[in-house]
Amino acid sequence: MSARRTLLDAVSIRDRLAGTKMPADPLAVDLSPSGGRPPSRLAGLRLDELRPAGVLIPIIDRREALTVLLTERSADLKQHAGQVSFPGGGMEPHDEHILATALRETREEVGIEPALVDVAGFLKTTPTITGYAVTPVVGLVSERFELSIDPVEVDTVFEVPLDFLMDAGNEEHSEREIDGVVYPIVTFHFEGHRIWGATAGIIATLREILVF
Repeated sequence: MSARRTLLDAVSIRDRLAGTKMPADPLAVDLSPSGGRPPSRLAGLRLDELRPAGVLIPIIDRREALTVLLTERSADLKQHAGQVSFPGGGMEPHDEHILATALRETREEVGIEPALVDVAGFLKTTPTITGYAVTPVVGLVSERFELSIDPVEVDTVFEVPLDFLMDAGNEEHSEREIDGVVYPIVTFHFEGHRIWGATAGIIATLREILVF
């Protein structure tokens, strides 16, 4: 299915994210049930058991169209092996804040230098069943970047047109059972890549802000 035009450009993305702020506390997440019972492995967590993490949503400002850069994780990783995700990872003690985490991890994983990232805004910090509190950072990236992939972390890198991801008609809806509870799952299929889980959830959250 072809994506409908959202008429999004760099200026409109900045405008629609202008009211967002970097969380002062990257562990400030709501672990209480809302909109349904969370998986027991998440409901049983305490805030001090979560590890803060930052991911970058790299929106590449290409001349022909805006695209979103995604990675396919290495099959040898202990967590999220082979899954599609945004570049990012856990916060380290030397990171000044969660933005620094997202930019550092992006540089380490795919080689995009922080100087080429124009931070447009932030999405709500969300807990994951793997024990992370993830803060997505939306960044407009100059197309002048050069990829330098860390093969330990990343298998491949690919780009998806932003319009494709902002079109709800390109979603596939299914269900998954976790801890005995059935949850709705959103999936995108793009040129052989399966985008699902937390990554698809972040995309859906971004669409709620950018497309209205």
